[in-house]
Amino acid sequence: MAVQRRVLIVVFDGLQPAQITPELMPNLASFAKSGVTFSNHHPVFPTVTRVNASSLVTGCLPGKHGLAGNTFLCRDFDPHRVIPALEHTLQEVVDSTGRALLVPTLADVLGKHGMEYFAVGTGTSGNAYVHNPNAETSGGATIHPDFTLPRSLYAELGERFGEWPAQDLPNTARLVHARRILTEFILPERDPAVALLWSSEPDKTQHEDGVGLGRTPQALAEADAEFGELLAWLEANGRADTTDVFIASDHGYSTISEVVRVEQLLREVEFPTIDLPGGVAVAANGGSALLYVNGSDPQTAGTLSEWLVAQSWCGALFASERVGQPAGTLPLALLGCEGPRSPDLLMSFPWQSLDNPAGYAGHAPATGGAVGQGQHGSLSRHELRNTGLAGGPSFKRETIIETPTGNIDFAPTILHLLGLDADGPAMDGRVLHEALEDGLPHPVPDRQTHGAERSGYCQELQVSAMGTTRYVDWGNRL
Repeated sequence: MAVQRRVLIVVFDGLQPAQITPELMPNLASFAKSGVTFSNHHPVFPTVTRVNASSLVTGCLPGKHGLAGNTFLCRDFDPHRVIPALEHTLQEVVDSTGRALLVPTLADVLGKHGMEYFAVGTGTSGNAYVHNPNAETSGGATIHPDFTLPRSLYAELGERFGEWPAQDLPNTARLVHARRILTEFILPERDPAVALLWSSEPDKTQHEDGVGLGRTPQALAEADAEFGELLAWLEANGRADTTDVFIASDHGYSTISEVVRVEQLLREVEFPTIDLPGGVAVAANGGSALLYVNGSDPQTAGTLSEWLVAQSWCGALFASERVGQPAGTLPLALLGCEGPRSPDLLMSFPWQSLDNPAGYAGHAPATGGAVGQGQHGSLSRHELRNTGLAGGPSFKRETIIETPTGNIDFAPTILHLLGLDADGPAMDGRVLHEALEDGLPHPVPDRQTHGAERSGYCQELQVSAMGTTRYVDWGNRL
């Protein structure tokens, strides 16, 4: 089926809005100036990559789409084992349960209308996998250095483009390879309705060198140069006037102030492993920890929450409705994380708005890494602000949108642009009408604050709402 309007999504993993400057990223800065900037853009929580990739392609919050973290416990797969959300483990989940995500993706919706979604990325295999888990039946493809879906495409691309370059810091060689596949194969030959390019930079370098430090300026400049090549291809091939371009990052960033080994500490105070009565499992996710108790036992969850709030490193703490509402906790539903595969408790480390040596605000403990390195995953306001831009024939020009927006809004907006919003699934995100050329005036957001206390422990959460769509602004121990 011929598609008159095309959509291109480019994700720069971990890119801070403040890093989009003429000095660091001239091509992206020029794009931002000429199109729409979403100045109050949000990832979903936990602020980790694979959760946000899933929300980006489903328009749903984590509780609904079912990918709870970069590492998580999937009870319908194995109730006693924390797994990494990587291609091989997610494929095991599919083989066992029939699905990686609990809701349709963009690829699934487009496939029903004879359209295709193609994604090529240089991040983790799990990030790539969730973009189109059902490519064998839905059509389109997801392409990664380690695998493709459909599987048969891997050898074909290898013969044509050669082996993927080795991983490096910055990871530019792999991004160049991915961009070539996009501009030499995906766009000109398959001409999908929606295509995506995912750059693992500056995330990979900032995890190692720190936010904005070390090799990060090089990573930013080289990623920006590849974006410039992509824009030049669109212009040279007559696609610029028919292609709407979305730019995003998947999360913000913090500098690690302290490393806290949550699971080790739990074992030291004699919480058993989750396969035993009263047992607990911990899924470490950088700035947060997902906690699961044996049989979702309310008594165990209560004992665990009491111990957690007594620790100085416990920030905001949330409980699933499965375990009741232990004193001091807030409902997991406020985060959009309540669902069939959600944890029993979810803890975010406390954070501070201190600058690092490069001048980027935000410090917080983490479950791994080293002090001074970059990390994310928490409810810090510096991680819950990420990059959101748009440009093309459907969008206003030279416009700044200050109302709350988020990664969950891209999928419903894309379906709207393709004329499929009436046929798509129910999504948590909304169509970003205020950014469209023929769009409505800016709606007025509703800001809500929630708090909970227990024995000297006090926490607060701020959420912004646009109609039924919610965006988490920040949460912290006070």
